[in-house]
Amino acid sequence: MAQQPENNTYLKACRQEKADHTPVWYMRQAGRSQPEYRKLKEKYSLFEITRQPELCAYVTKLPVDQYNNDAAILYKDIMTPLPAIGVDVEIKSGIGPVIDNPITGLDDVKKLGEINPEEDVPYVLETIKLLREQLSVPLISFSGAPFTLASYMIEGGPSKNYHKTKAFMYAEQEAWFELMDKLGEMTITYVQAQVKAGAQAIQIFDSWVGTLNVEDYRTFVKPVMNKIFTAIRKEGVPLTMFGVGASHLIKEWDDLPLDVIGLDWRLSVKEAREMGVTKTLQGNLDPSILLAPWEVIEEHARKILDQGLEDDGYIFNLGHGVFPEVKPETLKKLTAFVHDYTSQRKKEREA
Repeated sequence: MAQQPENNTYLKACRQEKADHTPVWYMRQAGRSQPEYRKLKEKYSLFEITRQPELCAYVTKLPVDQYNNDAAILYKDIMTPLPAIGVDVEIKSGIGPVIDNPITGLDDVKKLGEINPEEDVPYVLETIKLLREQLSVPLISFSGAPFTLASYMIEGGPSKNYHKTKAFMYAEQEAWFELMDKLGEMTITYVQAQVKAGAQAIQIFDSWVGTLNVEDYRTFVKPVMNKIFTAIRKEGVPLTMFGVGASHLIKEWDDLPLDVIGLDWRLSVKEAREMGVTKTLQGNLDPSILLAPWEVIEEHARKILDQGLEDDGYIFNLGHGVFPEVKPETLKKLTAFVHDYTSQRKKEREA
């Protein structure tokens, strides 16, 4: 029987309920900056780790044990479900996801299949079930969003400018909308299975959608995102949206049926609130600051926390993921600071 988390501070913040301290977790907290993980990577690839539930659960739980975070995020990749629908993807060291059969037109889109999570990614679901037995904090799982997945599928790998993706979007609109529909259905099915297995929150990563302007987002992407969030909202777990360089889309996200908006470091919590955003906000320390002296880290974190403490709908995180050069002890110290500082501030306010 899956246990309820002893520490539900993260879930309270998602629902904008009062909590003893501001919850904190870090994107990419499991992995590259941890020596234990790097040792595992000498033997296993990312996909090999995710296909071994006990090992994947260990990697997922490790940062929670080391840093005392208020949530765990399942260790996997946004590419995980794509092979199930016919996409040949490989994670290449130093490059990222590489796809051997990129999408070039409508015929390629029509060839894409459907995902059956219980058959295609049973290891993901088994890992979630294992973690629900092991964790004392909520488990976040996730999916990539259709635009970001499509960008990899069309470009054949990472891109600096997304020229091919945007050209395809503008010139092949029938194929584009069919691709969005297929990826939208895949995302819904995949997320629903993760929640059924025990995931207690979902984050959708639209990492590269910031490359679009607001009008194009409304036309080419927002309809499928509305469809996804409307469908998975019925599962009754908090839903988070995150992208990089997408501050100009924040109002569009605030309009979607979701609970939490993740901010990167380009837009402050205060600025988002002044724009009229009412949902819970998550973020948004620039990860690069983690390489600065502690006094600098503390100063920047305090400034962000002071803005977040203005209401109950706030979760501390980074503005993007942890990168390999960050020391685990820095994240442990930062987590303790967030807990201690916000706990004291909340007590002072109530006194």
